[in-house]
Amino acid sequence: MKEDLSTATRPLVELRGISKRYGDLLANDGIDIAIRPGEIHALLGENGAGKSTLVKIMYGVVEPTAGEILWEGRPVAIASPVQARDLGIGMVFQHFSLFDELTVAENIAVALSDTWTLSAVRAKLGDISRNYGLALEADRAVWTLSAGERQRIEIVRCLLQEPRLLILDEPTSVLTPQEAEHLFVTLDKLSAEGVSILYISHKLEEVRRLCQTATILRAGKVVASIDPRQRSAREIAALMVGAEVGDVRSTAPHVPKGEMLQVNSLSLPADSVHGLALKDIDLVARAGEVVGIAGVAGNGQSELFAALSGERVAASNAAIVIAGRPCGLAGIDARRRLGAAFVPEERLGHAAAPTHSLSENTLISHAAAEVSRSGFILLRAARRFARSIIESFDVRMSGPDPQARKLSGGNLQKFVIGREMIRRPAVLVVDQPTWGVDAGAARLIRQAIVDLATAGSAVIVISQDLDELFEIADRMSVIHQGHLSPLKPISAWTRESVGLEMLGVAGSSHEAAHAH
Repeated sequence: MKEDLSTATRPLVELRGISKRYGDLLANDGIDIAIRPGEIHALLGENGAGKSTLVKIMYGVVEPTAGEILWEGRPVAIASPVQARDLGIGMVFQHFSLFDELTVAENIAVALSDTWTLSAVRAKLGDISRNYGLALEADRAVWTLSAGERQRIEIVRCLLQEPRLLILDEPTSVLTPQEAEHLFVTLDKLSAEGVSILYISHKLEEVRRLCQTATILRAGKVVASIDPRQRSAREIAALMVGAEVGDVRSTAPHVPKGEMLQVNSLSLPADSVHGLALKDIDLVARAGEVVGIAGVAGNGQSELFAALSGERVAASNAAIVIAGRPCGLAGIDARRRLGAAFVPEERLGHAAAPTHSLSENTLISHAAAEVSRSGFILLRAARRFARSIIESFDVRMSGPDPQARKLSGGNLQKFVIGREMIRRPAVLVVDQPTWGVDAGAARLIRQAIVDLATAGSAVIVISQDLDELFEIADRMSVIHQGHLSPLKPISAWTRESVGLEMLGVAGSSHEAAHAH
């Protein structure tokens, strides 16, 4: 029987007074944290709170400026990930580090020591898959796998090294609800066997379901250590942010009016070897509503955004209609002139030029005509426009007009979304609006989306965050392998039904829709 955590004796790992300074920035400030054997321990905080720095110190990627780490009560120096793994620390990063062209077994083998043969990896892979329910086919090429299957490879790679502490960074960000629940079962089993787990997530309800302890960081310091099962998600978010995080509310009911965006039987071939084709997409977004597009990453979201924005043109003009005007063959500038605005997923490099100032980045949007003339930037107008965005969307920065790359992810996201929204477009298409954004910034962005729809715009939100879509969408569809399910009112969906659509096993709604 598993030992009760409250009476467990010595922590497996203990951090005492850990600090890390980068010049004038104190990323970690005297952090104390203890993780006991078999404990699932959450590490929570806004972006910039110090979580990433702390786990990099624990995994030997970064050296602390001050403080000490104790492993089973003994001081240790963790100078590299190799030393961390030798101690028994494994880490599954948020962004997978896999070779698409290699098989599952080959991807696992390259991360292990030379003593592992490919046949040994295959044999052990089968054992772990059966013991922990992490089904994987050893000889499948990684590029053919779902996001959930790719994550299993990362976890199995760690488990083959028999870790005693497993660090997971945003592990459910690309999983369906069913895959997430399957992961929780696996983590519960590991915990019962005595493996300690440090769990980093923005999803507070899953923290409440899974974790026995949560350490909360704010501005590099520990501000609370709590039992998350005894607190509401709102209480936890308030501790993270330092203030109450309110609900997203509409000031008036959304009353859909005319059709502002129509997508008619849109099909596009894949634009790369590992890209996805869009297959017979139909979609209507009306003035005054938020339309949500759910789906697991890699199922055609980026291809759909490119087709809607005009970065890729359709085969016919009638395939896409904005504000009553067919524009399937038109590019992004022509679609902006029809009253559309677009926010891509990648904020730095796609939505904003990293080495250019915020005022110069206003030129990227449909407002460029107001801040340029005859090929020259109207600097005062550009600065005024940037200032209006900064003030309206609470963009926090150092300096009056910094380069885009100098902003935190959340503040840059507020800027690029504000740049598109502030002109009140007739149609807004936004891809992953709050990806990697802390609770306070996410609430501001979601409220702005709802307010824009209330004011009469049609808003299409492509998001992997189901909680987000259930909070702000009026109607929702699911994209899977380039197919789009029929739109339904948000009240007609459950998390289970969305998850089944994400897996492509929801009664083949796409096929049913086209069979009549």
